[in-house]
Amino acid sequence: MESKLFLLFITVGFTVIAGEYVRPQPRKDLQFPWDAKPSSQPQQVHISLAGDKHMQVTWATGDRSAPSIVEYGTSSGKYSSVAQGESTSYSYMIYKSGLIHHTVIGPLEHDTVYFYKCGGQGPEFQLKTPAAQFPITFAVAGDLGQTGWTKSTLDHIKRCKYDVHILPGDISYADYLQPRWDTFGELVQPLTSARPWMVTQGNHEKESIPFLKDGFESYNSRWKIPYKESGSSSNLYYSFEVAGAHIIMLGSYTDYDEYSDQYKWLKADLSKVDRQKTPWLLVLFHVPWYNSNKAHQGEGDSMMAAMEPLLYAASADIVFAGHVHAYERSNRVNSGKSNTCGAVHITIGDGGNREGLAQRYEHRSPEWSVFREASFGHCELEIVNSTHAFWTWHRNDDDEPVRSDQVSCMIMKLSNHFGGRYVALMKLILPGDVSAGHLTSHGRIRCWKSLIPRRWRNSMLVNPF
Repeated sequence: MESKLFLLFITVGFTVIAGEYVRPQPRKDLQFPWDAKPSSQPQQVHISLAGDKHMQVTWATGDRSAPSIVEYGTSSGKYSSVAQGESTSYSYMIYKSGLIHHTVIGPLEHDTVYFYKCGGQGPEFQLKTPAAQFPITFAVAGDLGQTGWTKSTLDHIKRCKYDVHILPGDISYADYLQPRWDTFGELVQPLTSARPWMVTQGNHEKESIPFLKDGFESYNSRWKIPYKESGSSSNLYYSFEVAGAHIIMLGSYTDYDEYSDQYKWLKADLSKVDRQKTPWLLVLFHVPWYNSNKAHQGEGDSMMAAMEPLLYAASADIVFAGHVHAYERSNRVNSGKSNTCGAVHITIGDGGNREGLAQRYEHRSPEWSVFREASFGHCELEIVNSTHAFWTWHRNDDDEPVRSDQVSCMIMKLSNHFGGRYVALMKLILPGDVSAGHLTSHGRIRCWKSLIPRRWRNSMLVNPF
């Protein structure tokens, strides 16, 4: 029986506790004063990854004859390249959108700042492309909306040095009021014009009206992601790769049973993942499968029953969800209970939405739930290399980002006979308050060796921090 290469996952985690926490009060929706701009001036600018070395620039104009061109270069005011894109628009009852432009630029160099101008008008923007290799940092926040807490979350994200923002649904909370899509686009433009935002849909993006409007018309027009690059036939699910991570964005509100197009696409996409090239496999969707909050209980069960076996077989590392307006992190789980070969599930639906926090949890925490708290905030995932990552959740505490939950993840390579599947011995939480400075590589090896049969220990190749 030939030896095979497996991944061994070990987690060292700790929680920061700073006295008794008093949860803040909800904040009102933001008010946006009328700001008259030339109809040809680009607005609501945001960028997204569009395959290897390419970026899609999206913006809106009131002028329906404005060109869909982007001029760009590596020096401010000096544009060495120009790209031509396409445009679209939509009507929603009495609302008519402006022209929405989508233009792909590239090829671009990795880890490089580019200056660009949209439509030959308006201000100059600048973006930074992600690096080709580790390290890479993801900002993660879902259920954003447009409240005072949303602004606090965005201010905190702006301070962190992230490369890509990934968002598991519920973006603008326009909820049929189409001008709210416009105000959200202006609110996030300072961030979305500078770093790629990769999003998936939530229930607040659906906006369907029986017999009159199909769902996701506004979302698909404004947040059109380059989904075809991953072989998807729908803007509601797709995948992309950045540095050494393969990220899958799924749709909780489109068909997902084993006969659906989404299921077939997911199965095909997972079969193409090369864990030598992309050792990290991340998944996002809106409705959580593991949730001990009383809000939205059981809503993800049918999708979980259909798709969790696929993610388990592919050894997915982390699954992000939103929908529940709180934060929760699980052990590695599968089939409703802790499983060292399963994925860590993280609910991060606490970006700042107007509906407020989901503060009621099940009285007894399930055995798979490691940390849970109903507070607004955001997360950062820093993947250091092919074997190490660092996860932090930052609570919005009186407008200061307080690091309240964090975990160090290590992936070890193990060559042995395990029956042909990945082995993931993941869960190792050290007791008490432990700072990163106390976690030496020798200490880590001593901890996780006890989990591994003695006859396998000598075959492990260790790559500590």
